[in-house]
Amino acid sequence: MTDLTRLHLPKRVPFGVHIMIDGYCAGGRLMTDETALRALLYRLPEEMGMHRICEPVVVSVGANCHKDPGGLSGFVMIAESHISFHTFPARGFVTMDLYTCQDDLDREGTVARLKSAFDLVDADVYVQDRGIRYPERDLVA
Repeated sequence: MTDLTRLHLPKRVPFGVHIMIDGYCAGGRLMTDETALRALLYRLPEEMGMHRICEPVVVSVGANCHKDPGGLSGFVMIAESHISFHTFPARGFVTMDLYTCQDDLDREGTVARLKSAFDLVDADVYVQDRGIRYPERDLVA
């Protein structure tokens, strides 16, 4: 096996972006309606220029503990990676995760779209470049 850390590596560019949103005072149908959340997961990839590679999955999850009073969890795999949501309607809280290797993602527009979809009053938004040392070309022939 070749020790790739010792090779002279070409210029590197980020592989993708990971957008994480913690939404507070969330409301609307998406918090409790499995069909509405599934529909969002179905159409969102196409609206953002991405490609679904499976049907969206949405599951109603009961309370697990005091910290987790239950809600909906939804996920869709996309060719560019994945999109997921976890709602906690009793707490007005939702977590959103969008990871993509799409180079030209409108980050601000995507965040605004997701915040609006859940009628968020407030949110913590984390945007993290991923694979920041991703090689520009193949290292192994």
